[in-house]
Amino acid sequence: MMNFRATAATAALLCFTAFGASTAFADGEVNVYTYRETKLIQPLFDAFTKDTGIKVNVVSASSGLEQRMKAEGASSPADVLLTVDIGRLDDAVQAGVTQPIKSVVIDEIVPAQYRDPNGHWAGISMRARVLYTSKDRVKQDKITYEELADPKWKGKICIRSGQHIYNNGLFAAYVAKYGEAKAEEWLRGLKANLAQKPSGGDREVARDIAAGKCDIGIANTYYWALMMNNDPEKKPWAEATKVVLPTFEGGGTHVNLSGVLLAKQAPNKANGVKLIEWLVGDKAQKIYADANYEYPVRAGVAINPTIAGYGKLVADPLPIAKIATNRKAASTLVDKVGFDN
Repeated sequence: MMNFRATAATAALLCFTAFGASTAFADGEVNVYTYRETKLIQPLFDAFTKDTGIKVNVVSASSGLEQRMKAEGASSPADVLLTVDIGRLDDAVQAGVTQPIKSVVIDEIVPAQYRDPNGHWAGISMRARVLYTSKDRVKQDKITYEELADPKWKGKICIRSGQHIYNNGLFAAYVAKYGEAKAEEWLRGLKANLAQKPSGGDREVARDIAAGKCDIGIANTYYWALMMNNDPEKKPWAEATKVVLPTFEGGGTHVNLSGVLLAKQAPNKANGVKLIEWLVGDKAQKIYADANYEYPVRAGVAINPTIAGYGKLVADPLPIAKIATNRKAASTLVDKVGFDN
């Protein structure tokens, strides 16, 4: 049996014909394409195999998996696609490489706002788009997203590219709530408050706050925990900051998803559905919470103590699918206001 595990670099180079037809795979296997780093999710696959006896074969890549599945067509060996952010979930659906996940388990466990209305994807964990703030220079512990455009923060905010999928999700949520005109006004105000040109990633936001270049950064919840607990080199960046859970006025904190899709061709469809259902079980949800520092979608599963230390997350009720429909508008507005210039 071919070793299905590959690095992001080699995965991008492998020709789809090398994997052969679906009949090449045994009944006791499931083939996963994933944007998640294999080392982060291997504990999940190991536990799944231990529980079910089904072997998990993995291809991981940093980009291009939807295109690869489309190119592979009917010969695609992929059963399941694991990815992050509504942007990539929606991209896979738009590429036509998925099929509805028909599962009572998923429908009962995953809240409707974290599922595709047509069944093509389901969230398996959540992350929030929050604020990292200077412990020394920012005393507020309650800040709204709307307030980020307030001139009082002029020259105080750091952020990665406005076109990055994580920011696109937040901006699309703003469009969904207030419409394009108000979203454009807000983006202009936010841009006016930037301390520097959008650059780097979420970790670098904390780095620049620690260096005094800005006081507030927009970032995902799990990066702070990873720096604090798993990265001694970057721990000082986390120690210089605190996490504030912002909210929309009259709403909650913007969340996005790590999600799962069932491949359209899925040669091992039954095993693919088993894996998807297993991923929302107690054991998998606990692993996600502790290994990836994400919020479980399953009610009753304990949140990792570091993440819980941010305060109680009250997720905004806006359906994730509605955010997806406003992605293009948000991206257009980012260019219109010259956000990344």
